[in-house]
Amino acid sequence: MALAVERGGTDIAISLADLEALAADSLARLGGNPRRVLLLPPDHTRMNSMAGPITAILYRQLSGKAAVDIMPALGTHAAMTAHELRLMFGEGIPLDRFLVHDWRRDVVGRGSVSGAKLREWSDGRVDYEVAIEVNRRLYAGYDLILSIGQVVPHEVVGMANYTKNIVVGVGGADTINKSHFLGAVCNMERIMGQADTPVRRLFNYGVDTFLSDLPIAYVLTVMQRDHAAGQMRMRGWFAGTGDEPFLKACALSQRVNLELLATPLRKVVVWLDPEEFRSTWLGNKAVYRTRMAIADGGELVVMAPALREFGEDREIDRLIRRYGYRGTEATLAAVGKEAELKGNLSAAAHLIHGSPEGRFTIRYCPGAEMPRAALESVGYASGDLAAMLKRYDPAKMRDGINILPDGEEIFYISNPALGLWALESNFGAKS
Repeated sequence: MALAVERGGTDIAISLADLEALAADSLARLGGNPRRVLLLPPDHTRMNSMAGPITAILYRQLSGKAAVDIMPALGTHAAMTAHELRLMFGEGIPLDRFLVHDWRRDVVGRGSVSGAKLREWSDGRVDYEVAIEVNRRLYAGYDLILSIGQVVPHEVVGMANYTKNIVVGVGGADTINKSHFLGAVCNMERIMGQADTPVRRLFNYGVDTFLSDLPIAYVLTVMQRDHAAGQMRMRGWFAGTGDEPFLKACALSQRVNLELLATPLRKVVVWLDPEEFRSTWLGNKAVYRTRMAIADGGELVVMAPALREFGEDREIDRLIRRYGYRGTEATLAAVGKEAELKGNLSAAAHLIHGSPEGRFTIRYCPGAEMPRAALESVGYASGDLAAMLKRYDPAKMRDGINILPDGEEIFYISNPALGLWALESNFGAKS
């Protein structure tokens, strides 16, 4: 079996009522009559994926006839609170059905990808082995493991989800650290928005080679913001096994989630929803998803009212504070000299991804929980949030070009996680 259920198109809007039928059809084709099921949705930082309502529907359809556990694919993110679980998944799932993934301690190794493979995929940039580790609960005797999530351009792997949700979302430190660094040294601009990348090859090889004994299937969505209506639309549902559902979702996402621009942007203003973005680890999607569109000498203004930390993991937070967003050259030099950074390559990759590389200014405007001096200490400029909110009121801005009464022209983005903005010439040349 490959693609079991498909519905998608640029002009399709899948409703909540449609989801009931799509979920039932997908379960009938994928699972038969499973007695034990593990659902692997994203956490609340992927609210717009519709994975929350989908998980609730699947739980309701399964729970009368199967034992269902749910493990949010946290990766390196902090465990979800009860409030966040209810915000994401609603009130219908008992809280004791949710399991917590611990990427540092609760994993089991299943094999290693050779340095020769990494050298081949990276054109010689790295040659280390990568251990494929996943949460040990995946081997607790489930009849169906259903990975749920959104396919959208992504800074590390190219297009989010599919095998990434397994070996990173519920994966271990070696896989996470080394895959992130692989993406960073292979150049984020060459990777974002692409279905076939060195990191994707690593993830697919890891799952296909070492986890083929697991009953893994996928439900993948494609979402698009309807700017006229001011809401999200589900443009695609792709359920099945293997890479066919993913490749179909990628093709649709590339049509609805890429905004290719003719000219560079001088000033970009990004709003970070306080329910979704509380760290630069997550909030730097504002950087990743726009840097291919920003002009040399331009400015990125990030309004981040709930910002309170750099890394969601305590050790990564400490490393970001120590080494800062200093660019590729400085970060690679630090990796070469400092064992603590070499041992946390995902942090090093994040520092590379979050730097403007001297091309443009990143100005973070935090709320009360993050001192402006702390942002400046890691290499960012800072701004006064109240003043920025007055000038660039999210309730009045529209996504795209806005011209203010005094003539200033800015490009506004209400949620950077929903797409990728790039120059037509750059994106085509690097694909």
